[in-house]
Amino acid sequence: MTSQISRRSMLKAAGAAGVAVTAATAVPATAADSAFAHPGLLHTQADLARMAAKVKSGAAPYTAGFAKLTANRHAQSGWAPNPQATVYRGAGSPQNYATLYNDIHAAYQNGLRHHVSGDSVYADTAVAILNAWSAKLTSLEGSADRFLAAGLYGYQFANAAELVRDHPDFDLSRFQEMLTKVFAPLSDDFLVRHNGAVVTNYWTNWDLCAMACVLATGIFCDDASQVARAVDYFKHGEGLGSVRNAIPVVYDDGLAEWLEAGRDQGHALLGVGLMGTFCEMAWNQGYDLYGYDDSRFLKGAQYVAKWGMGGEVSYTANTRAKGAIGGWSGRETASAAAGVDPAMTRPIWAMIANHYTKRLGLSASYVTRIAARSAPEGGGGDYGPNSGGYDQLGFGTLAFTRDRVSDTGASPVPATSASASPDSGTLPQTGGTASPAAGQDLAATGSDDIAGWSAAAGITAVAGGLLLLRRRDRVRRGGAE
Repeated sequence: MTSQISRRSMLKAAGAAGVAVTAATAVPATAADSAFAHPGLLHTQADLARMAAKVKSGAAPYTAGFAKLTANRHAQSGWAPNPQATVYRGAGSPQNYATLYNDIHAAYQNGLRHHVSGDSVYADTAVAILNAWSAKLTSLEGSADRFLAAGLYGYQFANAAELVRDHPDFDLSRFQEMLTKVFAPLSDDFLVRHNGAVVTNYWTNWDLCAMACVLATGIFCDDASQVARAVDYFKHGEGLGSVRNAIPVVYDDGLAEWLEAGRDQGHALLGVGLMGTFCEMAWNQGYDLYGYDDSRFLKGAQYVAKWGMGGEVSYTANTRAKGAIGGWSGRETASAAAGVDPAMTRPIWAMIANHYTKRLGLSASYVTRIAARSAPEGGGGDYGPNSGGYDQLGFGTLAFTRDRVSDTGASPVPATSASASPDSGTLPQTGGTASPAAGQDLAATGSDDIAGWSAAAGITAVAGGLLLLRRRDRVRRGGAE
């Protein structure tokens, strides 16, 4: 793996990515003046209508999923936002990023509750939260963790706003300006410069949250070149979030090694959830990244599901380069998957299981089993008080449970928006403000959230271990096969 960050274009002709729709029922509603389908991030109009109809009819497991939503303290119409001009994560005074993610989850949960219940008071609450933040927030600051804040909260903010983008009181243009000036530039810059580090310095989930932000804000703001950059990075990016680097080894048993399995269980679950989120948002705009490279993501998710339930999985030793370009450097190697607590869970599995088994009719036995164990899935506030409990928007039992395609007659291909084949483009060079001097601030990883994951799940031991990477696309014969 090269130790230098490439400045070449990260778009390689995404024109073939769009898949023609063969059934009208698969197409989400599209605004006439929009390049993309709206709503069209994690939820389409058809998805929202399905949730409402299923809950109204008392269908399981939707009712259990909706009960989880209505019981969450964030999903209440009395939520009062607390916007900040500057949000700090990792360093700075005060570290106030918890205020941001709590308000984002309140906006999302109220928006979702509105669509399912039909009660406008929840939409009004979501709009009030979103407008308050777009009127005040001007910057994200801190340690390297500011890139995590931009990525995680950028994609989540866009999804919350997508639920109420047509509300008459929602200031759409101001919110789009906030996303494009505060969140997207940091995530864009990270995918180009990686905070001045060698390209493998940062773990998979750092890239993935940046990718999710670039994709979600691109769709929300109808920016085709931004969406193209994100899709191309998933396929060809040099960092550890691109699909072949995140899932470097495919085994003969049909499972594929998840890179961060050699790190710890919590971060591996985070990564699977983020890649699933990325694939779902892309699917709703006409890109089948779920199926890319012979469904590589499915194989990686199956691996993590089996491992997370205590099953034996293969592991091929990996070595990754660390350090700053032109500064300090090092390498780390690991040769085994970390230990797990089968009780640990994240609200990530319903979305993945339902895509492969219900939309496509494929077998995904481990993912299906772990999704059943995790149901009904909650959301932010249900998985501990620390930031790790807010990394996914959640509520997948309500939002992503679906009937089999064969039962509905719907098409098992992604809906194609007007920008499913966006023009090529390059990542912008956003200046020096987003990247510190070489060697500065590269060690911060947000690892203090391990304690939060452990406490929330009742985990008795989180095995760390060194991690590891060498880029490759096949099993090394003579390794742990």
